Amino acid sequence: MSAPLHTLGVADLARGLAAKAFSSVELTQALQARMAQHAGLGAFLATNQEGALAEASAADAAIAAGSAGPLTGIPLAHKDIFVTDFARSGLATTAGSQMLKGYASPFDATVVARLVAAGTVTLGKLNCDEFAMGSANENSAYGPARNPWDPTRVPGGSSGGSATAVAARLVPAATGTDTGGSIRQPASFTGITGIKPTYGVCSRYGMVAFASSLDQAGPMARSAEDCALLLSAMSGFDERDATSAERPPQDFHAQMLRPREGASASKPLQGLRIGLPKEFFPAALTADVNGAVRSALAELEKLGATLVDVSLPRTELSIPVYYLIAPAEASSNLSRFDGVKFGHRAEQHGDLLDMYKKTRAEGFGPEVKRRIMIGAYVLSHGYYDAYYLQAQKLRRMIADDFQACFQRCDVIAGPVAPTVAWALGQKRNPLQDYLADIFTLPGSLAGLPGMSVPAGFANSEEGGGLPVGLQLIGNYFQEGQLLHTAHALQQATDWHLKEPTL
Repeated sequence: MSAPLHTLGVADLARGLAAKAFSSVELTQALQARMAQHAGLGAFLATNQEGALAEASAADAAIAAGSAGPLTGIPLAHKDIFVTDFARSGLATTAGSQMLKGYASPFDATVVARLVAAGTVTLGKLNCDEFAMGSANENSAYGPARNPWDPTRVPGGSSGGSATAVAARLVPAATGTDTGGSIRQPASFTGITGIKPTYGVCSRYGMVAFASSLDQAGPMARSAEDCALLLSAMSGFDERDATSAERPPQDFHAQMLRPREGASASKPLQGLRIGLPKEFFPAALTADVNGAVRSALAELEKLGATLVDVSLPRTELSIPVYYLIAPAEASSNLSRFDGVKFGHRAEQHGDLLDMYKKTRAEGFGPEVKRRIMIGAYVLSHGYYDAYYLQAQKLRRMIADDFQACFQRCDVIAGPVAPTVAWALGQKRNPLQDYLADIFTLPGSLAGLPGMSVPAGFANSEEGGGLPVGLQLIGNYFQEGQLLHTAHALQQATDWHLKEPTL
């Protein structure tokens, strides 16, 4: 192939490897050189050069022997929220926190193990907001990742390192996690494709927990086709995760390619009803984002889809509901980080209680402490009924709103975020970051699959030519339909092929 290897996505790389146009070792070396050249973007927290080359060599042997799968020899990197077996990979797991600096996990997360078993090559661990708490990747204890379209801007969060690495063409794909929008929002801000599957589709075993009833793993890549290939390998029932959906393995790539009944080559989305919630297009939505999303919707109409007006009346309530439930679960999950068995321990301390206090004060950053305190408060005696219990009731009502919409449409569409990426280091009130999640939180609370698909660029001076994402939300276990819709859009447009100039 004549195109530089770093410009190719997963599907094209798989075809090239199968045709022996290049080897996995050559591909890995090319990407490692590019990673070193653009280390200033802050995407990686750890790399393992020799280990990756050894994995690439093993992949080449499997390809030569005819025992390769669709992902054999494909290099990728993992969000540093997934534990990686240190003995196997040489990669520590930090969750973006000082609390876990240098932590050597004795095992791989299920998502990592499945991708390793599929023959992928692990290039390293990617930057993220501490314990996946944030919308900008500025909460990482190891410094922020930068948006490759404009390094003075944030890449989004919490999977900011994953988004930066894919958008900058340092890796063809990466894993991410989405609790309240942490795959979709950074994918939107950096012009890549990312999907959060239905809650339970991907195992949470070995994923450092933030909010257990919301956390979900998913792939981030150039295209819907690339995401489908990765999700097929990542997903499936795992008996070690009590929240894992008991469903047989899915071939999402085949589902994506399956034509709709009654559709044609020129109208692949014929008969598809796309719901537009009026709450997703408020007056406060910036003109840049609105214009790009409307252009993408017009393309979907050309492909045969029908646009239907729907309503999600409790959209605004999703912010207080999420920021009560998620911190409550975080305060419980993060209580294990106390300096006793693993992780950071304060050097100077008195008795056991003093050690706990100093360890947690030193190990956690400001945003994590804020959410732990909020969570402890809403779970405390006298406030549990007033806050946490009410939030859970509203969560059910938000999920019911979606089911009412799906009576009238097959897919829900709208913007991923109200704005494009904001400036790095901008002094923002934490509430501003929370409000930026308004369009992604409802789907997360309902446990629905959602994805961000490149929808063009903001053209105003304020927007600065930054990417905009179209959000697609499906009903439970309808990932195939979402991927099919996104793939049809990407076959008709080239927004997902645009690359930043580094």
